[in-house]
Amino acid sequence: DVQLQASGGGLVQAGGSLRLSCATSGFTFEDYAIGWFRQAPGKERELVASIDSDSITIYADSVKGRFTISRDDAKNTVDLQMTSLKPEDTAVYYCKAVRRGFSFWGQGTQVTVSS
Repeated sequence: DVQLQASGGGLVQAGGSLRLSCATSGFTFEDYAIGWFRQAPGKERELVASIDSDSITIYADSVKGRFTISRDDAKNTVDLQMTSLKPEDTAVYYCKAVRRGFSFWGQGTQVTVSS
């Protein structure tokens, strides 16, 4: 079975840091791009950052310079290091694996940034 398990969320004060991790199994990890998405209450789910099979990264403008995505093909994990967190970063964060015609979502992890 395909599994994507997101972890690392929590409550942090503005300016603080969190590191999210997406642990995966059940598919050929190194062939997939992995993205972190987030969804705040009342808003649409949006892409935060992604990393493809060649480790090429993309970031949303709102997180550039603050968030860093990385992957470990030996451990089948993708991390999202989040620094200088802002209240507007509060959301449920999800990881997603994508390859031509195939995609898998993980369950979310809540990130709450207090002002």
